[in-house]
Amino acid sequence: MAPNGQAVSYEGNGESKKPSFMSINSEELRKHDKVGDLWISIEGKVYDVTDWLTKHPGGENALKSLAGQDVTDAFLAFHPGTAWSLLPQFQIGVLTDYEVSPIQADYRKLLTDLKRAGLYKNPLHVYGQYLAVMIPMFVLCVLGVVYSPGFWIHIGCGVLMGFFWIQAGFMGHDIAHSGMFKTGIDKYLKLSIGCFTGIGMQWWRNNHNAHHYSCNCVDYDPDIQYMPLFAITPKFFASLYSNFYERKMDFDAAARFLVSYQHYTFYIVMALARINLYAQTLIVAFTRKMPFSTRAWELGALAFYWSWFSLLLSCLPNNYHRLAFVLSAFATTGIQHVQFVLNHFSSPVYEGRPESKTWFESQVRGSLNISSSPWTDWFHGGLNFQIDHHVFPTLPRHNLRKVAPFVKPLCDKYDLPYESVSWWEANLRVLRTLKAAAMEARDISKPAPSLSKSLIWEAANAREQSRATVDCNVKAKESRDLEHVAKRTTVAGELTRARRPRQRDGCQSGRDSRARRHEAVALKTEVAICGRVDTRTRTTKRKVRPLQSRFRKARARQETDVSLDVAIR
Repeated sequence: MAPNGQAVSYEGNGESKKPSFMSINSEELRKHDKVGDLWISIEGKVYDVTDWLTKHPGGENALKSLAGQDVTDAFLAFHPGTAWSLLPQFQIGVLTDYEVSPIQADYRKLLTDLKRAGLYKNPLHVYGQYLAVMIPMFVLCVLGVVYSPGFWIHIGCGVLMGFFWIQAGFMGHDIAHSGMFKTGIDKYLKLSIGCFTGIGMQWWRNNHNAHHYSCNCVDYDPDIQYMPLFAITPKFFASLYSNFYERKMDFDAAARFLVSYQHYTFYIVMALARINLYAQTLIVAFTRKMPFSTRAWELGALAFYWSWFSLLLSCLPNNYHRLAFVLSAFATTGIQHVQFVLNHFSSPVYEGRPESKTWFESQVRGSLNISSSPWTDWFHGGLNFQIDHHVFPTLPRHNLRKVAPFVKPLCDKYDLPYESVSWWEANLRVLRTLKAAAMEARDISKPAPSLSKSLIWEAANAREQSRATVDCNVKAKESRDLEHVAKRTTVAGELTRARRPRQRDGCQSGRDSRARRHEAVALKTEVAICGRVDTRTRTTKRKVRPLQSRFRKARARQETDVSLDVAIR
């Protein structure tokens, strides 16, 4: 029996027996895409991984997002060669309509060439260089806190701690992706990162791998699901369901208010984003299912972190210094959080389940590189080559710059955008993206959210609603004034035309001149009212009153002339 109770028949006799797998097409494969019934295909072979879901080293969400389809490219990109030996026990069939597109063939060939060139090797001396920078930063921070009473020294120590956390996070990212020793010890190295950062690798594994498998998918990618704080596209206004968090992302009144000003709050939120990482780490460590040994190691690492960090804070002279130290450290790590979103916030997004057939294409379209010099690679932690990192996620970061010249021609061949912009341009793109979505969220003409009666939302939009009301009133008054002017002009014209046959020839030219003058005055009044009325209340009163006075004077002169004509007749 194969996993999940699928029967497998055998052909031949005795030792020559070979399993005869059932034939499965892509349409049938797509039906098995749920928890409890999860199939995938790799290089034309179909595997039932239902029972493997909770044991998958890359987390459950990686399999959930690509369930029911061929996952060959993703499997090749993320797994070492040893993973192939685990597959036969899960095979239940053969994919009858398995095909390889030209772009898939070229991608797989490039991947094979890079491995043969030795670019996937991870020399330990590179991490020795990183540690040579990190350890002095940590030591200087501790010495400054313990031996100096100066307020500004303590702020500087907070900055050093922030940069230490950034580099420790990058090292954890490298170990989790590509490994350092390529042995079982890497697992404990990953868990040990929490001793120095306070960020659990179990949470990071689930979150980050889900992001890689479903890059910029509004339904599956947790790295763009920041409701109610941010919405990078109006697609989130439909209160989408998050397949990662397994809940609905409500676009209610509070979310609408926060999103409306997200381009102003962006950097403030990034400066405090580390608080969310601490919270997510603790939630996963205490609530998520995991082996006992893994949970014990994770909680032990977190306990060690909070012990030494609390002890370090206790060495500061008072709470003002402690607050300054923590805020400066958090604000510094905000640089890293900005780096995370620069690579994806301004890139195209899509809805629906990620498609493995277009996996390479979606990784390229959903990512953005940052143009930089080689000496700044340590600062960016490899995130400056985000496109290359996403298509080759287990490639060591110090080799990403070497691989970029091979990835760009492949993108050009298939008309894919291999974009690389400066740090400042990337920031501007993110702000433009956030502002565009914020303006959409502010549009009060669109249907109100489910909690539209919220006092927060009504107070925030009272001014806009008041202006809209004033605009309507002013436009109505303009319409009435124009109708009145048109009516008076028409009457004056009719009177003039009616009396022309009865006037003497000698007085005709003078009276025609007066009639034309009356019509000109009426026309000027009409133009003045149309052209100078402002939609703001105070300006309207200032400008309309003199025009009304001129209109009354012109009207009085017109009536006087008409009366004179009647008297003459």
